[in-house]
Amino acid sequence: MRKNVIAGNWKMNKDLNESVVLISEIINSTKGLGSNVGIIICPPFTSLETANALLKNSDVALGAQNMHYESGGAYTGEITANMLRAVGCKYVIVGHSERRTLFGETNEIINKKLKSAFNSGLYPIFCIGETLEEREGEITEQVVEKQIREGLAGIVENDFAKIIIAYEPVWAIGTGKTASPEQAQEVHKFIRKLISELYSAVLADSVTIQYGGSVKPDNANELLSQPDIDGALVGGACLQADSFIEIIKAAK
Repeated sequence: MRKNVIAGNWKMNKDLNESVVLISEIINSTKGLGSNVGIIICPPFTSLETANALLKNSDVALGAQNMHYESGGAYTGEITANMLRAVGCKYVIVGHSERRTLFGETNEIINKKLKSAFNSGLYPIFCIGETLEEREGEITEQVVEKQIREGLAGIVENDFAKIIIAYEPVWAIGTGKTASPEQAQEVHKFIRKLISELYSAVLADSVTIQYGGSVKPDNANELLSQPDIDGALVGGACLQADSFIEIIKAAK
């Protein structure tokens, strides 16, 4: 039985003081919710160490929003996987559409990042998804398949078992638009079938596949009730404790 996982991607929001307030509210609100839903928060780099201290003995895990694939060197402004581990991160988001579109990250770069994450003991949240133009051109499955095949190239089953996949249609991220539950389910089912072909039916059945793209309390129930949707990667709605908690409750 797959467990729903709700992850909050704070993006470039919340300074250190604001992070302390939000994390404290999330911790207090998640007490007693039980262990059948995984909860992850991904604050900015500047808040990770403090976040780790606050999250001790809570049901909330810590993740980072990005990392470099190299283990060190002359890469001004970048962060390694080992640095993230050292401040308490268990998870890292890899391949978010904003990294792909705004910062030019290719499938090859994302593949290197996934391998680096595995080598350092981090669990990646691997993001994939099509643009509006690709959706309207009816090539969603081709785009998603290419991202998966090239992103996972050379990644063995033992490592793949640690991955979370996040399907995020680019046209629904931060736009207020959301894929219908039927649209989302269709792509999630396709992803699971593809994983079965690339690895095994057992891994395909056990992998967590989140939906991301304007997930809110008022649409979470319907999305998360779909058979192949195993949680959500939440953007704007995770910046307020009450809306984030409502999504977590929907996942229960």
